[in-house]
Amino acid sequence: MTAIDELVYVLLEGFSGAGIEESNEGQSFMQNLLTVEGSMWRTVPQGGIRTIESIALHVGSCKVMYDEYAFGPGRLSWGDPEVQPWPSGEAPFDETIVWLQDVHGRFVDHVRALRDDDLATPRSTNWGELRETRWLISTMAQHDVYHAGEVNHLRSILAASDAWRWG
Repeated sequence: MTAIDELVYVLLEGFSGAGIEESNEGQSFMQNLLTVEGSMWRTVPQGGIRTIESIALHVGSCKVMYDEYAFGPGRLSWGDPEVQPWPSGEAPFDETIVWLQDVHGRFVDHVRALRDDDLATPRSTNWGELRETRWLISTMAQHDVYHAGEVNHLRSILAASDAWRWG
């Protein structure tokens, strides 16, 4: 396998990997998001500010911006509808899932088109800095898993079941 193949594998696993199927313990972003009940989507936890909906929109928006600046013309800005199709509080769950899959697929397709030699190539970030391609890809993989944990935790708090399964 090439380094690109391995990075694509990590991107796919962090975004939508099944995890441990026998115990239904998925750690990917989509596995956590797809277990959110409708009533939790826009609920702000006590003492919190962010909703699961706002986290999902953030993940997708960042993916659009990283893709746009690393692999595209670098013209979009945070307020553009391509970057966040719905205002916070108005994103329909099912449509958001489809949008997330689409923007993730676009990013992965750009990574698949690379050669291993491209990984050290500097590319633009949406804040104007140049970073190695491998750093941009790694950051996107980490970003999905980081926010998967947030969704998992918020979901547990909102369901009043925030205990370890084995504790």
